[in-house]
Amino acid sequence: MIFEHEIPSGSKLYFGDVAKKKRSIERIASDVLSEAGFEEIVTPLFSYHQHQSVSDERELVRVNDTANHNMSLRADSTIDVVRIINKRLGRNTTHKKWFYIQPVYRYPSIEQYQVGAEYIDESKVSAVLNESMNIFKKLELEPLLQISNINIAHKISKLLDIQLDAFRHINVEHFLSYNIEWLTKLVYLHTFEQIDEVIAIVPQEIKIELEKIKELCNEISYKNVVIAPMYYAKMLYYDELFFRVIQDNEIYARGGRYKNDDVTSVGFAIYTDTLVEALS
Repeated sequence: MIFEHEIPSGSKLYFGDVAKKKRSIERIASDVLSEAGFEEIVTPLFSYHQHQSVSDERELVRVNDTANHNMSLRADSTIDVVRIINKRLGRNTTHKKWFYIQPVYRYPSIEQYQVGAEYIDESKVSAVLNESMNIFKKLELEPLLQISNINIAHKISKLLDIQLDAFRHINVEHFLSYNIEWLTKLVYLHTFEQIDEVIAIVPQEIKIELEKIKELCNEISYKNVVIAPMYYAKMLYYDELFFRVIQDNEIYARGGRYKNDDVTSVGFAIYTDTLVEALS
């Protein structure tokens, strides 16, 4: 029996002071991004192309259009924004910097509010990372910024024939068991001050990827930073430099570099619901 006051599990209900806090977060993010030259976009709730954004299609909430074509509720905004700008609005705008404030939906009834930004045809992650951290500064928060490079796990996997599952589960003992100096140093690399020492001894293909982390660290002014070179998450489109913003084991934001139809872009998403809970 479903009572009249019940809402579906995973859906959101905000009211009173908490609703004001949610709106305040969105207003601050909107102001920061607008001042940085980002224009706002609101994408359709329904999409024909969400399978291009979500690695597990079972997470999609599916419906049909009037011609019985498959659609789904918006489960991810990033690729939809890039696709709509490049494919549909390309003749009407040359603007490359866009932000959105809207929820996404996952099966069966998971609703998640986000503030996101995409800088299309841009490869420097700092171009969006600095703006995301400016939002947290305006919110008077100083969470941990974790910087990674997904390419490092892929290249070590090929170089040493290590399964990617070892990286997914951060199997430190497995890495140390190889008794390779550069791999051990890489496991324990956490601060910017350590990075040159590790760059000096790793193989060339790993050195290239560490240099990208070093360059990114030099391009940001935020201080509460940790480097996580062995971090790996199976992402459908993020392919290189990647960052997470974390506080008390909660993820406040994530972003990085990605490609869509051979167009390199950078972007991030801030998880509004998590922030609302933390600030309330």
